[in-house]
Amino acid sequence: MTTCFIEPVDVLYLRGNKLFGDPGSYGESQMPPWPSMAAGAIRSMLLARDGGDFDGFVRGEKPHPSLGTAEKPGSFRITDFGLARRMNGSLERIHALPADLVLSESDGVKILQRILPRTLHEAIQSSFPLEQSPVLAQPQRGKPLSGYWLNEAAWQRYLAGETPATDDLLATADLWVSDERVGVGLDPARRRTDDGKLFSIQGAAFHEDVGFGIEVEGAELPERDMLRFGGDGRGAWFQTIQYAPATIDLDALCQAGRGRIILTSPGLFDHGWRLPGMDGDGRFELSGVSGRVAAAAVSRAEVVSGWDLARWQPKPARRAAPTGSVYWLEDLQATPEALGKLVDHGLWPERDYDAQRRVEGFNRFAWGAW
Repeated sequence: MTTCFIEPVDVLYLRGNKLFGDPGSYGESQMPPWPSMAAGAIRSMLLARDGGDFDGFVRGEKPHPSLGTAEKPGSFRITDFGLARRMNGSLERIHALPADLVLSESDGVKILQRILPRTLHEAIQSSFPLEQSPVLAQPQRGKPLSGYWLNEAAWQRYLAGETPATDDLLATADLWVSDERVGVGLDPARRRTDDGKLFSIQGAAFHEDVGFGIEVEGAELPERDMLRFGGDGRGAWFQTIQYAPATIDLDALCQAGRGRIILTSPGLFDHGWRLPGMDGDGRFELSGVSGRVAAAAVSRAEVVSGWDLARWQPKPARRAAPTGSVYWLEDLQATPEALGKLVDHGLWPERDYDAQRRVEGFNRFAWGAW
């Protein structure tokens, strides 16, 4: 596995799948972008560096040693992707607040609290399908805050089942600033600007040493190169870097018989928010790991699509459980080796899965203590 740091050298346009370009429309950046954006940029770099025949690659006639072909992926795959910053020659990953952490403010003081599963009183009726419900116990109401991120130390404590300190939170302004531009619609027939068609688009201007961290398996990567990244192919430096990821004791997780699954990339699941291998009653079994999903905190679904450069057409749009969704498992039956193998494989069925989306880094997760 190779860890790399992507550092923008220009304002990035990280477009999602929301349409913009109509008069008066506003194109908002998606942060962090989908891992497929990084996967596409790196695969394009490898094809160009190795002098690959792009047309032959698309037709499946000339497979790349690690990328395979457009139809049959090779050994290359993304195992982790997200915001990061370079500190003292090594990488620090930065994570959005997971769904079971709520930051609020009361009397000018920031308070970070955990949502925990609770069995509701029988008088409380709910359509929630699982045995327990995620509950935020607050002695008094507070004003919710957004625009904050967990640094590496906070993420490590969070995986261990602790509530991170607010001193370990990073504000968006510490990482990047918005850069809004005005675009002009074009008339393709007359090859000129079209009257009255002004729209706005939001870019992200990253601070120095702030960018994206990515882990890649199954490919030999250059120590340093240049990428075309995001909308309009803006420039970004790509370089390998030292990184020791946050981990938890999988033996302790097995002994406790319960834990959490925390999505670190969007989950493309066949049954909406439900994990692969999970039935309607919450029973879960996948790749040698079994248990029961007692509760889940899943934010509003997002739609993942993208542009297929090889076929020159949009990718199919799919609903996804967003990054940071949390699933609480009890009656956990597995060995530490099985837990590690599931992390390595991702939340995909053992067969008949979307190989392209898997190599792009979707359905990745981390184990957390409960």
